[in-house]
Amino acid sequence: MAPRKVSKSRVPKCPDCDGNGEIAETVRVGPRKGRATEHRQAAMCLTCFGSGEAPTTE
Repeated sequence: MAPRKVSKSRVPKCPDCDGNGEIAETVRVGPRKGRATEHRQAAMCLTCFGSGEAPTTE
């Protein structure tokens, strides 16, 4: 008889990046980051630090 497989516990996704680890930031140009453009760039999610897992609350 084959041994039972242990199911891995599901880690909840990060609410800010939906488990991707990246978010889209608005590009700002001009002196002192004055004017926001319609362009977006990828940035690391600061809530989960790019892991995609929800942070634990302790």
